[in-house]
Amino acid sequence: MELLSYLDITFFLLAAIGALIGIIFGAIPGMTATMAVAVCLPLTYALGLEHGLALLLGLYVGGISGGMVPAVLLNIPGTPSSITTTFDGYPMAQKGQGEKALRVCVVASLVGGLVSALVLFFFAPLLAEFSIKFSYVEKFLIILLALTVIASMSSNMLIGIFSGVLGIWLSLIGTYSLSDGGNGKTRLMFDFMQPYLVDGFALLPVLIGIFGISTILLEAEKGVKSGLSGAKIEMGKGGGFTFGLFKGRLTNLMRSSFIGTFVGMLPGVGGSAASVLAYTQEKNLSRDSSQMGKGAPQGLIASESANNALTGGALIPLLSLGIPGDSTTAVLIGAFTLQGIQVGPLFIPENQDTWTVMMIALVFANIVMFFLMFYAIKYIARVVLVPKYVLYPIIVMMCVVGAYAINYGIMFDVWTLLIFGIFGYLIEKIGLEVAPLIIGFILGSSAEVYFVKSLESFGTFSIFFTKSPIALVLWGLIAASIAFSVVLGIKTRARQKMELSQVSGSTSGGTTSGSGERHDG
Repeated sequence: MELLSYLDITFFLLAAIGALIGIIFGAIPGMTATMAVAVCLPLTYALGLEHGLALLLGLYVGGISGGMVPAVLLNIPGTPSSITTTFDGYPMAQKGQGEKALRVCVVASLVGGLVSALVLFFFAPLLAEFSIKFSYVEKFLIILLALTVIASMSSNMLIGIFSGVLGIWLSLIGTYSLSDGGNGKTRLMFDFMQPYLVDGFALLPVLIGIFGISTILLEAEKGVKSGLSGAKIEMGKGGGFTFGLFKGRLTNLMRSSFIGTFVGMLPGVGGSAASVLAYTQEKNLSRDSSQMGKGAPQGLIASESANNALTGGALIPLLSLGIPGDSTTAVLIGAFTLQGIQVGPLFIPENQDTWTVMMIALVFANIVMFFLMFYAIKYIARVVLVPKYVLYPIIVMMCVVGAYAINYGIMFDVWTLLIFGIFGYLIEKIGLEVAPLIIGFILGSSAEVYFVKSLESFGTFSIFFTKSPIALVLWGLIAASIAFSVVLGIKTRARQKMELSQVSGSTSGGTTSGSGERHDG
């Protein structure tokens, strides 16, 4: 059986090494799971698809989990999805319960990861089987829905839309292929760029640049020598942790895991939204929420089970529709690209062995993460103090070598890496959204092909509204996501106005009172 040939000692060793390296990346403030996967992506070419996926999935799981370490011990979210972990984790560390808090997080992370893997195993093939029947019209609307959801979940919908459109525009640079309905000529570039951009910007150097080099630039701006070398870590004693802490909190654990899985399925939303939503639900539904924010284990359970459940959830749209669920799964597309495999509705039916291998790697990575962090957390916690001036040059070297070697030594790929590294730094500084941009870049060319093919097949724009009931449902979901963003924006502005009026009212009241006191004197 061919499947057994992949499941050798090397496969499991790579998944374990990936989990360990991912934990280290996640535990160092400023680094993320996405960065870990992007930096190690070139290695997968030499490993082959199955072994490469074992490494990358280990990095993914470990990177998400590692963010809990600085969140609990330093009040610094190691990854965006660990924001709510700081609410209760750091207060527990200040009370000398740092190790106890971390072990609660580790157990919650394991459950969240395994629940999402279970949902992935049963739901992704069903969604893929259903989406095989989609025509070009439905495929275009699925991508439009994904981009709309990403924009609506951004801090500002207009900024999210602009970022997504900018990503689509960048994806269209190159030759407008005849097979795609084009004229076979290059477009969206100056004449001197044609020798380099006949096929457009290569995906992998773009991903490594935006998630690797730009992160280094942003962190270097803060000062690499400042570091955390003088920081004080409050681990406390492991005593106090028992699995009995989860008694009566299984509802919270399972609810938060399913929330994280569902949010992971929404393209581009991210782990921070999952953990915030799960934490809020626990605070609203818990019988005793008065201690949340002061060092309550149920807050850690909600946050960490939700953000780790993101891993399996984000893989569902990637493997069944070809749409990345978050920035890390967007980078995972690069691994399939290196091996000449296209993810989408046909991936699971045509690659059953690879699909099974991915599930085994995902479950095994979660188990390895649990044992590493549960029993060696005292040693892993020291990672947060590693000087950044030691790490950053090594990471930059890995990025440059990887970009150069990934397409058999093309120097322009190194320039692409640097261009998009600086570009990623700039878009962060001016307030654009990275997730919509990169997912727009990945899906833009496919959206164009599906749009043009739909018009070629049916000859009228109205086909996007009348082709099938599925198309009407997709339009309804698109309208709902836009309406959600508009309503959310209105509520946010109303809340800000209320807070501003309260501040101004208290200020004017204080001034009046002060004037009265001076007058009496």
